[in-house]
Amino acid sequence: MKKIFTILFIIANAVFVKAQNASQNTMNKASGDTGSKVQIGGYAQIDFNQPVKKDQMSNGTLDVHRMVLLFAYRFNERTNFVTEIELEHVKEVFVEQAFLNYEIKPWLNFRGGLMLVPMGIINEYHEPPTFNGVERPNLDNKIVPTTWREIGAGFTGRIDNVSLKYQLYVMNGFNGYNAGGAFRGTDGFRKGRQKGAESFLSSPNLATKIDYYGILGLKLGFSTYNGKSQSSMYNGIDKNDAAAIAVADSSVVGISMVGFDARYRKGGFEARGQVNIVNIKNTDQYNDFTGKDLGSQMFGWYAEAGYNLLHTAKTEQKFVPFVRYEMYNTHAKTDGGLSINGMYDRTDVTVGTGWWLATGAVLKADYQVFSDVSDNSTGQFNLGIGIWF
Repeated sequence: MKKIFTILFIIANAVFVKAQNASQNTMNKASGDTGSKVQIGGYAQIDFNQPVKKDQMSNGTLDVHRMVLLFAYRFNERTNFVTEIELEHVKEVFVEQAFLNYEIKPWLNFRGGLMLVPMGIINEYHEPPTFNGVERPNLDNKIVPTTWREIGAGFTGRIDNVSLKYQLYVMNGFNGYNAGGAFRGTDGFRKGRQKGAESFLSSPNLATKIDYYGILGLKLGFSTYNGKSQSSMYNGIDKNDAAAIAVADSSVVGISMVGFDARYRKGGFEARGQVNIVNIKNTDQYNDFTGKDLGSQMFGWYAEAGYNLLHTAKTEQKFVPFVRYEMYNTHAKTDGGLSINGMYDRTDVTVGTGWWLATGAVLKADYQVFSDVSDNSTGQFNLGIGIWF
């Protein structure tokens, strides 16, 4: 409850500051200084999910899945700070982003703090009105553990004459071991996200992304993430104790993730797709040490297409039927005699519609079919409200 009151106080204070700035901007019009230093925004997702299982009754769930409040402050024309405060399921409070950005050159910016890892589409652009479907693709849950953010620093910028945007960050890695193993076959690295909450660092990781936007209506992305997971077992080890270091090494895995993504829009037609490949080293020792079942390779992809039926109308509204097909396998390969679990080789089909009442307000409905190679299949009916401002 104290966390909720704290958030409400922050909101009230920010609104008060915003009002002050608006008043100051009015007075500053004569001098030409009309820019507000404070920005307020946010997004929200409210869901209804009804599982559908053969010969079994299931309760539906209603949830304020997430509400995120964005606050930004511009110190001067080159320096600004951005933060997002997230409330999940009404009761859980997180900081989703908190970074300082400084423009050195138009094509070169320094950025440092708690940042989104630039992998794929949804991890960076996950506001509900920016994607089809009530729920995010499961590829961006099981393999790219959205919303994936860590503390780090690096550079970002745009080079317009070659139509490229780039990001390059050194960041802390996943918490793979802290009094127990965090990685597992069912959802890969998801339990290892440190989220900037008293994160610990035993070795740095490198995240990069290049986006190409030189063809009208088309955006292409290439992402990489390389490094090792973090382990609390290194803390306090004697540097000359080879046996203790060897034990600590068995609690760590090497991670190499690559992502390709594409988005295309022409007239009322829109499409997007994504591929992710993850190779993981030392999983045999990690699984023996922790008792987990982490695979040595994860692989997944999805393709999606939709059509805005209102694209010829003179309105900002959109009505988009869509279909998405995705496959993802967290046990694409295994090492050390670990058997491949067919339940981790999954296929999802989502069919639905979205009605954008305005650019940042959408009503959604869809039906999903989940299956795996073990011939297990379930369904789910979803309704959702998405907001972004």
